[in-house]
Amino acid sequence: MVFSEEQDALRIHKVLARRFDRFGLTLHPEKTRLVPFVRPRRDGGGPQPGTFDFVGFTLYWGLSRRGLWALKVRTAKSRLTRALQALKEWMARNRHEPIAAQAQALGLKLRGHYNYYGVPGNSRSISRFQFEAGKRWKWALGRRSQQYLTWARFKKILGRHPLPPARLPPWRHRQLRLANV
Repeated sequence: MVFSEEQDALRIHKVLARRFDRFGLTLHPEKTRLVPFVRPRRDGGGPQPGTFDFVGFTLYWGLSRRGLWALKVRTAKSRLTRALQALKEWMARNRHEPIAAQAQALGLKLRGHYNYYGVPGNSRSISRFQFEAGKRWKWALGRRSQQYLTWARFKKILGRHPLPPARLPPWRHRQLRLANV
């Protein structure tokens, strides 16, 4: 919930805990907190804006291309790390599969990540995910035999079995255009 006044936030936070208690529910102390999320001042004075994680994204204040303060999002570090670790474990279990099958499955996993995390302003995070996925795939393929897999040989494999590019899903572009009408 977002409030313009701190007193309102404190009052609702207190009432919400009692209301949840009526139904036998509790607020998680680490996941429920008050964050000062005010727009930063141009002169750098005032309270520093907080950041918070929500549904896998970190929300923060940043400068837009026009030099104005804007709300921005990026993939939460914990989610990015968790996704890369899961990808590495999957590659270790499936490195014996044919390269074409691995490439197809890896492409599906990457597209799924892009579809969820591919929101405007998060291109750096999904590009990083694609780069790290490629590095981990090279490592997994290099573990298949006694020969070292060079980057030149790996680039040939990528030429035959390219990974999907890191970009916003097409339906997000349509959604953005409709929102701007």
